[in-house]
Amino acid sequence: MIESRSARRVRRALVIGLCAAPCAAAAVTPPPLTAQTTRYDFPFDWPFRGRQRPAVTASRGMVVSTSGLASDVGAEILRRGGNAVDAAVATAFALAVVHPEAGNIGGGGFLIARLASGEIAALDFRERAPITATRDMFLDASGAVNKTSLTGHLAAGVPGSVAGLHAAWQRYGSLPWETILGPAIELAERGFLVDERFHRNLAQAKERLLQFPSTVEGFLTSGEPPAIGATFRQRDLAETLRLIAQQGPDAFYRGRIADLIVQEMRRGGGIIRHDDLARYEAKWRDPIVFDYRGYRVLSAPPPSSGGVTLAVILKILEGYDLARLGWHTPESIHLFVEAFRRAFADRNYYLGDPDYVDMPIAGLTSDAYAEELRTTISRNRASNSEDVSRVLPVGEGMHTTHLSVVDSAGNAVALSTTLNSFYGSGVVVAAAGFFLNNEMDDFSARPGAPNQYGLVQGEANAIEPGKRMLSAMTPSVVLDPAGRLFLVAGTPGGGTIITQMAQILTNVIDYRMDLRTAVDAPRFHHQLFPDEIRYERGGLDGLTIGALSSMGHRLRESEEYLGDVNAILILPDGTRLGAADERRGGEAIGA
Repeated sequence: MIESRSARRVRRALVIGLCAAPCAAAAVTPPPLTAQTTRYDFPFDWPFRGRQRPAVTASRGMVVSTSGLASDVGAEILRRGGNAVDAAVATAFALAVVHPEAGNIGGGGFLIARLASGEIAALDFRERAPITATRDMFLDASGAVNKTSLTGHLAAGVPGSVAGLHAAWQRYGSLPWETILGPAIELAERGFLVDERFHRNLAQAKERLLQFPSTVEGFLTSGEPPAIGATFRQRDLAETLRLIAQQGPDAFYRGRIADLIVQEMRRGGGIIRHDDLARYEAKWRDPIVFDYRGYRVLSAPPPSSGGVTLAVILKILEGYDLARLGWHTPESIHLFVEAFRRAFADRNYYLGDPDYVDMPIAGLTSDAYAEELRTTISRNRASNSEDVSRVLPVGEGMHTTHLSVVDSAGNAVALSTTLNSFYGSGVVVAAAGFFLNNEMDDFSARPGAPNQYGLVQGEANAIEPGKRMLSAMTPSVVLDPAGRLFLVAGTPGGGTIITQMAQILTNVIDYRMDLRTAVDAPRFHHQLFPDEIRYERGGLDGLTIGALSSMGHRLRESEEYLGDVNAILILPDGTRLGAADERRGGEAIGA
């Protein structure tokens, strides 16, 4: 691998950062947040301007997810005496029914918990490569990456969601397991009304889904998605969930459901076998913990890149007075982008499955390293990504879901799950009723070649048997300077997850936005490669675009809105404020 001069200098700084004492941040800690916050005017063309729903207020529990049906399930669990973990697990299973494009039992995810006692925990239930996976399994004869990592049976990693949700409940849950799954079983069996979003997402994916008979049978009628207003029932999925409720994860990993998965794999040329399923286990890990302007952030550890990369970004930005520079000014956007650029360079080079790769996490998240990275940033000129990158690119979707829960005792859960692409691999397990993921594409199928999200990753994330692929999921819990629960948040969005979370946190902490404004504000993204700022349609005005261009930045208006943030903010008096993103129309429900 060839490194640029600036990259070598930063790598030396990283080694120094492992031993150096933390450096003081340049900016002071903002005062505690109250209900009275700074107001912002969005660009005139911003489509959510003036349309924001007020944040939902509750004095006890709060559940926020991308689906009102699923949020209601979680809120009802809280009303029945369940705690935040009970509610999060029940909401996640409900999302597997009503949000099949990303809610899942055929994928994986990460959970961050902060209990009222002060205990913190991170649960990794990321998918794994099958035992017979090989490094070059997605390369054609010429060495180019083919499409089998995206669609079809070979794209699926060993699912972790069922094991992870059960492990979370087993450690912290209070209600019976069968009670937790009951609402999801009922939703699958009795059905729910198809809304415009459910219909539209299936219609957009129809051509891909038509390739698989089991998918057509479960989700399409005469080759078309169910009509808006129709009742959609999933009896196979109801039976699958009933078996999980009765037998626990053994039903999925060793019993009838495992048999159905393996049979589906053999029909379609996939490589997941009984041994892969039987060997799967969710893993409790230490969260990534770092401070930003006096606030303590708890986030997802590797094999999620989210927590480490978010820490690098915010540690760099901590050295600038963002409030004085202003929200979405050319100067502040430039500094955000330069921080994003450097953080993704480290992400792509260093991070991977901790059971396979040694990572200098203490150095990467140190104040000393952030200070050295700031010395490489010009205040008025864009960097060149090839000069910053540690992985040289070679020539060659965003469909996770997040839920946030806080209960009356102050226990908090941030939970993100994913299938990777919308509807994952496109394959439904026949007679089981759920989609399988296409997470194998999150590996570096060929180090230096971009995956479907354009992420150019290195050797640390190369395919190995049993390895967990790198993720960008960033479920996070934030404590205020007094150590009180402050914010619970997360979002889907592929590589944009991390940059979205940086903007959500700075919107609230630096720019003093109320939660509703912070979630609905326009967002932008840069991930090193492609070397461009991607901004939401209508999210930047012409003067700002011109000023950034004059600094040497390339900009592209996104065809899609970025993410689907679901967040809860706790005011000093204990009031819970819940906000679901206007971009996709989820719902916050108090309990």
